Amino acid sequence: MRYEKGHKEQTRQKIIEAASERFRADGIDAVGVVSLMNDVGLTQGGFYNHFGSKEDLVRECVTNGANAAAERLAAKVAASRGEGYRTLVNNYLSVDHRDHPETGCVAATLSSEVSRRPDETRAAFTEGYGGMVELIVSTLPDTVRGKRRRTLAMSVFASLVGTLSLSRAVDDTDLSDEILSLGRQSALELIEAA
Repeated sequence: MRYEKGHKEQTRQKIIEAASERFRADGIDAVGVVSLMNDVGLTQGGFYNHFGSKEDLVRECVTNGANAAAERLAAKVAASRGEGYRTLVNNYLSVDHRDHPETGCVAATLSSEVSRRPDETRAAFTEGYGGMVELIVSTLPDTVRGKRRRTLAMSVFASLVGTLSLSRAVDDTDLSDEILSLGRQSALELIEAA
């Protein structure tokens, strides 16, 4: 059977998108190749036409997920008028982001798992981390100068990831909302005090 031009790349992208969501929602180790391929309507054997191993797919998903989340956040910042850092913090620590880990930031969903992955996967994560730090840097007030911009952005990102992770981990919605609220307040104070 002949497929039209671009079919293989479209199929590959479909697998990456499905896996990226599943990995962020369920965890990397909880997602098997067979169930993933069933999700996209393909066979396990077809997987190896696109990826050499599950780890190759994990690496692609870390890159894809980090880029997609950063692009969505950057678009919201660009559409905002004025304080980009406020828009970034409020969107990152939103109820919607908390409730939809499958489409959210890779750092808040996969960092603990990625820390135990091979170096190549960790390198992909590191690149995504750097992109988010640069996005935060771009939103900081002009009064923050020099090397302080990057160190502040790194501190803010760590605060955002920790807050989001904790808000997802607790089993009490009111407490989760309070964690998000206090995290937003703390991150904004950190920026505005600089």
